[in-house]
Amino acid sequence: MTVPPVARLPRPRWLRAPAPAGPGYRQVSALVEGLGLHTVCQSAACPNLGDCWNRRTATFLLLGAVCTRGCRFCAVSKGVPQEPDPGEPPRVAGAVAALELQYAVLTSVTRDDLPDGGASQFAATIRAIRNRVPGCRVEVLVPDFQGARDALETVLETAPDVLNHNLETVPRLYLQVRPGASYQRSLGLLAESRRLGPPVPTKSGLMLGFGESPGEVVAVLRDLRAAGVELLTLGQYLQPSPKHLPVSRFVPPEEFDALAAQGRRMGFRHVEAGPLVRSSYHAASQSLLPTAQPA
Repeated sequence: MTVPPVARLPRPRWLRAPAPAGPGYRQVSALVEGLGLHTVCQSAACPNLGDCWNRRTATFLLLGAVCTRGCRFCAVSKGVPQEPDPGEPPRVAGAVAALELQYAVLTSVTRDDLPDGGASQFAATIRAIRNRVPGCRVEVLVPDFQGARDALETVLETAPDVLNHNLETVPRLYLQVRPGASYQRSLGLLAESRRLGPPVPTKSGLMLGFGESPGEVVAVLRDLRAAGVELLTLGQYLQPSPKHLPVSRFVPPEEFDALAAQGRRMGFRHVEAGPLVRSSYHAASQSLLPTAQPA
């Protein structure tokens, strides 16, 4: 028997994003294509691509554009990736220089096929950026490295300005949303980062609209604060295609505002929350805020 597809919820008016256009957008597009780079803006179908690129900023996606995991919310391609490209770090640094960035955000596909999960590519790219653009601050959004402490140490040894790892959803929904991932492993990475490199602020984020309850979201925020996380992003899940998980509900802006206020009361240094918020949204301004009190 064929299971009928789940009807998509109509997108509300507050989820309108600017269309990709403008001179900045064209410059970033040409630069990324010319250098043979990948961005999570494209690969993950980020709704803010037009806005960010027109402001001449992008989040660089390391280690190719093919992920070894099959998260059911993510638009990044899944399959067998190519070998890491040793020329990628200097090309990313070249793009950072060309865009005159003073704050660069790096992420990657998950590479469970690599012994270090791709940690050495993060480290090489951070060093390349700092050599090419002295003074540029670097935020990294890392995978879970399958819980490998030495991989995390490899990244932290380069002293990134912010270490981000997203929990994405509440524990009850992990098997449905992030098969192959583990809530406790991800939370443990953030806590371990604080133990290994206390000066490096940590950051995490959740997507809402998978079917989580308000109480479950607050419980995750408590877990993050207990792990020493200072920076938080909360955004609306948007279904990339009919093959991905459907949206359970669209969270209204006022609910995001209430969660942001609650997060600040819980001790987060900054909470960026809203329907179109993503991990690197306003990343530079978040990182410059005063340091939070210990959790």
